[in-house]
Amino acid sequence: MSNEDKAIKATYFSIIGNTGLSILKWLAGFFGNSYALIADAIESTVDILSSFLVLLGLKYAKRPADENHPYGHGRVEPLITFIVVGFLIISATIIAYESVQNIGTPHELPKPWTLFVLAGIIIWKELSFRIVMKKSKETGSSSLKADAWHHRSDAITSVAAFIGISIALILGKGYESADDFAALFASAFILYNCYHIFRPALGEIMDENVYGDLIEEIKQKSLTVAGIIGTEKCFIRKSGTKYHVDLHAIVDSTISVKEGHMLAHQLKDSLQQQMPQLGHILIHIEPSQD
Repeated sequence: MSNEDKAIKATYFSIIGNTGLSILKWLAGFFGNSYALIADAIESTVDILSSFLVLLGLKYAKRPADENHPYGHGRVEPLITFIVVGFLIISATIIAYESVQNIGTPHELPKPWTLFVLAGIIIWKELSFRIVMKKSKETGSSSLKADAWHHRSDAITSVAAFIGISIALILGKGYESADDFAALFASAFILYNCYHIFRPALGEIMDENVYGDLIEEIKQKSLTVAGIIGTEKCFIRKSGTKYHVDLHAIVDSTISVKEGHMLAHQLKDSLQQQMPQLGHILIHIEPSQD
């Protein structure tokens, strides 16, 4: 199974999980008198929409290179990530606004059984985060990483809701707003996570040099090819789940142009065979300095 297919499969997992949890949270929040749970449900509903966007982005990024897109369509992934962050900011703003409104409005204490609902949600969302994050690392997908952080932020907002409802139930009358303060904290945490989701995607768009370990691995594997004496510059740009490479390889200065050309092809084939995550590889041959 290709990295793209693995990422798409993980996104389906997110959509199904978020849909079930969203329905559960809306019902538990409404019947359990908990705005923190309703705030949680708002985020999960937004997560469903964002997961669908991630799915569409991954399917589009999977398209092969064509005349207008010689490097493929992978750059749509960070663009989708930006849209997902936008959705998160909107949901955090709505939650914060409603929390402030509810803090000043008298309302009933949350129902005790909502804590059991939240405990199950917290466990499930943390497991979901670990599963999807593992897949994002395997595939190198930035949009899937954003989707994983949705699960983690959802788990944290559920923890905040759990604490808020617990305080309200333990301290009783007059502390009903603890639930709303928990929702307010959750909105602040969502905004905090937005930056950590946005920043790597921005770096991907701007071709930041953040692939030191991968560069070192490429250089080491290059030296296993007979005729390659050493390497000089190595530049990497990421597009979707693929890494495009520009590599300067050093060869014997006395060989012919044809032999140098053949070595470049051998090096390219060797790297692509050993490192399937690499996309386009451009080899520039440098003569050795005797």
